[in-house]
Amino acid sequence: MQTMNAWDAVSASKAECFVTIEGNRYNFMQAINLEAKIEKTKTEVPILGRSMKGNKTVGLKGTGSATFHFNTSIFRKILYDFQKSGKDIYFDIQVTNEDPASNVGRQTVILKDCNLDGGTIAKFDADAEYLEDEFDFTFESWEMPETFGSLEGMI
Repeated sequence: MQTMNAWDAVSASKAECFVTIEGNRYNFMQAINLEAKIEKTKTEVPILGRSMKGNKTVGLKGTGSATFHFNTSIFRKILYDFQKSGKDIYFDIQVTNEDPASNVGRQTVILKDCNLDGGTIAKFDADAEYLEDEFDFTFESWEMPETFGSLEGMI
C-alpha cells in the first residue's frame, strides 16, 4: 500500500497573498489567515416515480474571510470611501500556496470582484500582545491559473 510522504503536506504558512484595489497591487503580508469557499446553490427537483427528490445545481456563491494584523488601513479606506461617496469598491485577491519541501508544486487562486461585508474601523485591547483585524467578503468569480500536481501513487 502506497501512502503520502509527510513532507508532501503543504505547510500552512508557505503562501503569499496579493490584493489588487483600483489598479494598485498590495502584498498582503499582514495576513494571518484567509479562507474562501464556494457554495453550490441547489434547487429540489420532484421526480415522478421516486420517493426522494433530486437536487440540481443552479448557481454558485463565493464567500470568504480573512484575519490579519491591525496595521493597514486599506480596507477601512474602502469602507470610508463608500460612506463618503456611495461608490462601492470591488477588488481581487490572489493566493499562492507553495511549499518547496512538497512535491505537489504550487497552486494559485485569484478571487475576482471581492466585496467587503463590513469591517473594523477602530480597535484597542490593553490586555493583548498585538492587535488583529478581520473581514468577511463575497466574490463574484475565481480563476485557478496554477494547480497542484499529483503525488506519486495517486493515479
